[in-house]
Amino acid sequence: MSPLAKYTTALVVELAFSISLQALLSADRVIIHKGVLRAGQTLKTYKIALGSEPVGPKTRQGDHRTPQGIYVIDSRNAHSQFHRSLHISYPNAVDRERARKLGVATGGDIFIHGLPNGYGFIGAAHRARDWTDGCIAVTDQEIEEIWKLVANGTPVEIRP
Repeated sequence: MSPLAKYTTALVVELAFSISLQALLSADRVIIHKGVLRAGQTLKTYKIALGSEPVGPKTRQGDHRTPQGIYVIDSRNAHSQFHRSLHISYPNAVDRERARKLGVATGGDIFIHGLPNGYGFIGAAHRARDWTDGCIAVTDQEIEEIWKLVANGTPVEIRP
C-alpha cells in the first residue's frame, strides 16, 4: 500500500466562472492533488493512481514519482499503449534545474492516461495501489470524459 493510502488522490478538472457557453464546455485547468484534496470550483473529480513512489517531486528519470509543479497539456495520443493519453509538459525549467544540480536526467513522457490497452476490464480496481512510472492513471471511461473536457494548452498543476 502506498504511503498516501490514507489520503484522497484526485484529478480535478476545474471550470472557472464565465458567461461564455464555450467555457462551459471545456476545462480551464487541471489540478492534480497527490495528497489531501482541498475544496475548489470543480467540474469533475476523478480518483487516480500515481507513480509507484508517490511521495515527493520527481527528481530524475526512473524514480517512479509523479512530478509536482505547473505544466500544460501539450499533446494527445488516441493510439497510445494506454487507452488514450494526454501528455503533460514535464520537465519545466524548475525540473531541469533540479536535475542539472543533481547531475541526473529529468526523464519525461508524463501523461494522464487510461489503463493499458486490453486491461480496461480492471476499471476502478486499478486504484488499489499506485502503479505508474510517474503518470496519472484513470479508468478508460474517465479518460474518455477528460479527453473531451481538456484541450491542448490547458494548464496542469500537480500539487503535493
